[in-house]
Amino acid sequence: MRLSLDKALAVGNALEVEAVNGTQHVVLTPSLAAQCGYSMESDPSGNTRIYSSLLGCYVDNKNDQTFNVGLRLQMYSNSQSDVVTHDVKQTCSYTQWASREILCDRNYMEVSGYIYDAGAKGPAQDVKDGNNLPDASGTAHGIWKVTFYTPEPVAMVPREAEQAGYGLKLTSTRLVVRSPYNTAQTTSEEVGGVPMEVIRVSAYYQTPHGLNVMDLAAACPTGGVLFINNLISWHVPRSLTPLLDGSFEVLELYMGINGKRLDRSQMATRGYTLSTTRHHIVIEIPVGSPDGHFKSHAPDYQYHITYSVEPMLEVLWRTTDSKYTRYKVLFPISTPLMPQPPHIQETTVPEARVFSVVLGTFLHDVVLKNITFSTGVLTVEESNARGFTIQEHRYTNGTKDYSLSVPFDADVVLKHNPEILVTTYFLPLTFGFIILPEETPFAHKVELQASRKDVVLPTITGTCDKKHFYITVKYGSQGNNFQAMVGFRHLTPEMAEEYQFKDNCTHSSFILPYNAEDAVFEHITTDSLRVRVDFSLLDDDNRLLADFYLSCPFPFTTTTCYPNGTMTAMAVKVQSVANLDPSSLTLKDQSCKPAVSDDRFALFSFSVDSCGTTRTFFEHYMLYENEIGLYYNKGVAKTSPTDPAYRQTISCYYLVNGTQTVGVSSKQRLYEPNAGIGSGQLMVQIRLAQDSSYQLFYQEEDYPVVKYLRQPLYFEVELIDSSDPNLELIVEKCWATLAEDRTSPPSWDIIVDGCENPDDIYATVFHPVVSDSRVLFPSHIKRFSMKMFTFIKDKAVLKDEIYVHCDAVICDATSRADSCRGQCVQPTRQSNARPYEGKGAKHRRRATDSTQQRQMSSGLIVLTSV
Repeated sequence: MRLSLDKALAVGNALEVEAVNGTQHVVLTPSLAAQCGYSMESDPSGNTRIYSSLLGCYVDNKNDQTFNVGLRLQMYSNSQSDVVTHDVKQTCSYTQWASREILCDRNYMEVSGYIYDAGAKGPAQDVKDGNNLPDASGTAHGIWKVTFYTPEPVAMVPREAEQAGYGLKLTSTRLVVRSPYNTAQTTSEEVGGVPMEVIRVSAYYQTPHGLNVMDLAAACPTGGVLFINNLISWHVPRSLTPLLDGSFEVLELYMGINGKRLDRSQMATRGYTLSTTRHHIVIEIPVGSPDGHFKSHAPDYQYHITYSVEPMLEVLWRTTDSKYTRYKVLFPISTPLMPQPPHIQETTVPEARVFSVVLGTFLHDVVLKNITFSTGVLTVEESNARGFTIQEHRYTNGTKDYSLSVPFDADVVLKHNPEILVTTYFLPLTFGFIILPEETPFAHKVELQASRKDVVLPTITGTCDKKHFYITVKYGSQGNNFQAMVGFRHLTPEMAEEYQFKDNCTHSSFILPYNAEDAVFEHITTDSLRVRVDFSLLDDDNRLLADFYLSCPFPFTTTTCYPNGTMTAMAVKVQSVANLDPSSLTLKDQSCKPAVSDDRFALFSFSVDSCGTTRTFFEHYMLYENEIGLYYNKGVAKTSPTDPAYRQTISCYYLVNGTQTVGVSSKQRLYEPNAGIGSGQLMVQIRLAQDSSYQLFYQEEDYPVVKYLRQPLYFEVELIDSSDPNLELIVEKCWATLAEDRTSPPSWDIIVDGCENPDDIYATVFHPVVSDSRVLFPSHIKRFSMKMFTFIKDKAVLKDEIYVHCDAVICDATSRADSCRGQCVQPTRQSNARPYEGKGAKHRRRATDSTQQRQMSSGLIVLTSV
């Protein structure tokens, strides 16, 4: 008899089975179940099957024809006090008994024989020796002795046999012997190459006609399984020699699953085969057939699976003495461990900036518990709360996989830059799983990597006033992850404090005095000192991210003439004589040394009638001159026999009625280094502002910009990355086209020769630019507005979009060239304008002497009527 218990009742519970024995309930322990003919099997889903022999200990047997089985099922949850009880009763009828019935179940062997009358021929034999009868205590079962052959005979009375774990029973027509596997009285034999467990026993029992003996034997296979190419092949000996003495004839041959016969069509549907060879009966079952189940395992923390199925073989044969034997085997089979390394399917799209991975497939008994990131271990719930999307995907075949999404910007993602503009994102993961219900752990490591050319480099800008450099660093996409260098020195905390370093999340700034240690003196004139500061940013691999130099003239007094005839002069070590030691400088009289000096300056103070000062008379004034120089010492070779290595002429003019300071001159030597003239590219950009305040502008991702007809469009053209106040930007010409190509027809002029188009009924308007926190040099910016329009032809709209293009010139504001007259110096011309047509007028370009011309275009602007 087979009883199936639904997983909805059993899963998550501890199941205890009791056999109903009249008014009593007997707990079926594993040993008692094997002794009394009960077995139980559960799959990983919780589906449970309980089998009972019809000749079991606690079966209510009515004349070996009707059998009543009662069971009590008690299911305990985590709390032992919380128990659910189900009473199950089942009645079966069975009348087709063979002379000998052999049952091989998963935990026991059972053989029963038909009891013949004492005078009849058969397996029961009359015993004449009354001297061997035991006392009355051994006859309670009707069986007073059994003898096991191993092969040596071992005799036991029923009580001894039951204590040894054997089951003995005498029904109205049958004698039953039941034995667990691997007992002291069972033997292991190989039959036809198949290992088998064998029991041989003689049972002595009493009948109304006297004492009889019955010889019984059972042989059950314990092997014979082959696994070839996902096919299970189970071999059972065709001739079971422990059970047969001579020839026999197979009358019936059946295959079944889980104790239930299958017909040929059911077998064909499932891909099962039942066949015979000369020596074996062979059952073949594909791995993964629907009657079996898979189970997860994790030996050495590696994921494996097995497949288990329980085929049944039923054979009925007849021997030459016309005795029938029904032989039934329930044989659970599990495949060896099959490695099932999880498959990694990475679906990351770098442009989306999200890591995506699918990991699987797993059986339904696998549960993801946690993930180890670079920052630590997070449970599934914690990961989802952090914004890392974890999902379980189940499939109809009983498998599942897990998907994970992690943004590139998450703190668990590691980053490095193999190239300056390229970021490589790296996400190391360790998925932690458990297998239910055993809670066996295993893990699987995954490493994801993606690269994007997404680095926005920092930029450096700067300005000067009369005493300081002002340096501003605008951070790029990597924030302040860089090393700053001022001159040749890495920026230290002490330097940052000295240079008034300030920092926020987007910018940092520095203020350097013109005479800072890291500033370089380039050139000195009568009233100014040109000083340069070099600033650069390096990454962790010392690669240059940005560099910047700013050179500015600072007011500087080199010579002071006093009415009392005293002169003071300041000598400066400039870059062209980088090895100069100012303390070594002297006046013409080499005994006149600096009054004060350091590594950059030397201050001389002397009277006009000393230190080799010369005097020259002119009509209205007197001129006093001296020289600051570096003269060769005796014994040192001279590269020039007459001139010193450094010379700076200082002069004072004394008027009849006053004193005047006159400029300093210096003679440049051929062998002295000079600061080279720098060169660079002047950049111009055009931007569309969101309103007339010109504070907010449309960004690249905002295009195309949608506007209404005749809605104002506010444009700004700017000379960027230049700190030269003498440069002026002039917008020479602007026009609109339908296509992005600036030369494509049709087109319409917006600005012509620096002024609005006189043929336009909606005139372009120029807006003034004043200095503010963003605008340092108003001459570098021009602003104008126009009305949104569209091109028409024959009163039909050609296309609801335009592009705006401009040509601009950059000129020297101090030049008197015609090109630098300013923006639209001529008065506005008058004209009878027509509506916009697809043809624009051509005008001459302005002269470009002393200028640099630039071209630029806007993004797409779309007309809407909504």
